[in-house]
Amino acid sequence: MLDSFEQAARAAGFALDDAQRAAAARLARLGAEVTGRRRFFAGPPPHGLYVWGPVGRGKSWLTEVFYEALPLPRKRRVHFHEFFREFHAVYARHRRERDACDLAVAELLGDCQLLFFDEFHVHDPGDAMMMGRVLGSLFDRGTTLVATSNYPPAGLLPNPVHHHMFEPTIRLLEASLDIVEVAGPRDYRTDRPSGGARSRFGTGRYLCPGTPRQLREAGLEPPSADERRQLDVGGRAVTARAVRDGLVWFDFHELCGARTSTIDFLALADRFDSWVLAGLPRLSSADRDSAQRFANLVDVLHDRDARLHLVAGAPLADALGGDSLPLDINRTLSRLRLLDRS
Repeated sequence: MLDSFEQAARAAGFALDDAQRAAAARLARLGAEVTGRRRFFAGPPPHGLYVWGPVGRGKSWLTEVFYEALPLPRKRRVHFHEFFREFHAVYARHRRERDACDLAVAELLGDCQLLFFDEFHVHDPGDAMMMGRVLGSLFDRGTTLVATSNYPPAGLLPNPVHHHMFEPTIRLLEASLDIVEVAGPRDYRTDRPSGGARSRFGTGRYLCPGTPRQLREAGLEPPSADERRQLDVGGRAVTARAVRDGLVWFDFHELCGARTSTIDFLALADRFDSWVLAGLPRLSSADRDSAQRFANLVDVLHDRDARLHLVAGAPLADALGGDSLPLDINRTLSRLRLLDRS
């Protein structure tokens, strides 16, 4: 399987660095362990992997290559946000039962042998407590887990007020998964190899200051007042400045300043594959909750590979610079650098 990583890197126009090569070797070993266990139906499940490191170092790319090359029918790859949306919906049906968490995990995963969590991060203490129960159910079922993250396990739920609540889950992760750091010197999102395939997300534009002329040059007609619409999201109304086929146009303060959740963003991403978000301020001047919602929105749209046009009042580095910003702001900035800023 190690050859699969080398071939995929060549096809993408780069060579594996030392950190990626070490992670690829460990992933290849896990692949041999998982397929060998399937073949002989013997022994405990192999240790999973927790692959972490700075943004843009190839963590998700490595696990995607591994997933595609792994000849295992009972596998599933899911973004962390997506899994939790599904889990909460299923858990609600079983919540009156004593083993509701176990039943929800069993319903979601069935006979899944290998589960991939991409972008594993925990900031909400409520989610953190439930995640501990979910992971316990996964490991009790003998499911092997592979996760990617920008944080080491000990760095999850970093808020010192709540961190101690997650320490038992951190110990569970460290006992159940081998920790692999991918921290090479190159940020592959910023320094994209020439000739590599461009994502749909990366075809979006960062428009500053977003004059009507700039918008029209990007193929965007500014919305009129009579295009405003109320969209139902989870039983609540969210205001859009325009809805045009698969495109939705929002104002930053109306979308991120409202009590929208990541689950709401996922539901909207189910309906629209092209987005315009206008009125992006300097995040240091926005309240912390709005800035965090914006970071969550970028996560969702990037992982759904939806096209995003951002209309901002300041250059990207200034808009996402300053103090009191979301903990994941470096990941957000790395992703937004994929947008065309010409």
